[in-house]
Amino acid sequence: MPRGDKDKYTDKQKRKAEHIEESYEHKGVPKEQAEARAWATVNKQSGGGEKKGGSGKATSTSEKKTARSDSAKRAAKSRQGHSRTSGSSLETQTKQSLMKEARSKDIKGRSTMTKAQLVEALKHA
Repeated sequence: MPRGDKDKYTDKQKRKAEHIEESYEHKGVPKEQAEARAWATVNKQSGGGEKKGGSGKATSTSEKKTARSDSAKRAAKSRQGHSRTSGSSLETQTKQSLMKEARSKDIKGRSTMTKAQLVEALKHA
């Protein structure tokens, strides 16, 4: 039998679960499994018990909007990080990515440079 008290569910949800359970039993699913599947379906479709005081709190549209905005601001701030050509950023890149960047800036002699030389050349470019 499924866990939990069903008091928090509306009458409509209870009827729906009962109907789904009967449908599963008609298909030959054992009673306990049919009941579990029925309540899982109701929970998935309607988010669980909807009577006041149920698990979780309803979030207003304005709260969701504020949360999204805050999240977007945090993401933008974390993307700033180091500028792409700052010394610390250049030193953490692979030689291959430094070579690509040197190619895009048309630095002469890049093919024979070491990683340290590429970093220096890109700092001055």
